[in-house]
Amino acid sequence: MASGWAGDGAVQDQIDATVSDAIRRAQSRLPQGPALTHCAECGADIPEARRQAIPGVRLCVACQEASDRTVAQFSGYNRRGSKDSQLR
Repeated sequence: MASGWAGDGAVQDQIDATVSDAIRRAQSRLPQGPALTHCAECGADIPEARRQAIPGVRLCVACQEASDRTVAQFSGYNRRGSKDSQLR
């Protein structure tokens, strides 16, 4: 059932495109290439199990956690544009 000028399935197509873009963006941030044996930040050994589990790993667990915390602080979420902020 189409409404307005949008064709049938247009909303689902937009949702699918948004999800696909998010997946591609997440995959582009994954490490690529050969894994390092020592951490690029602190020089600590990276265990063999971690190198096998995450191809292209560059950081030890401690440095990766610190990096993830830094990225989480700057998520880029626009709170002014969210519906919740408009209701307050």
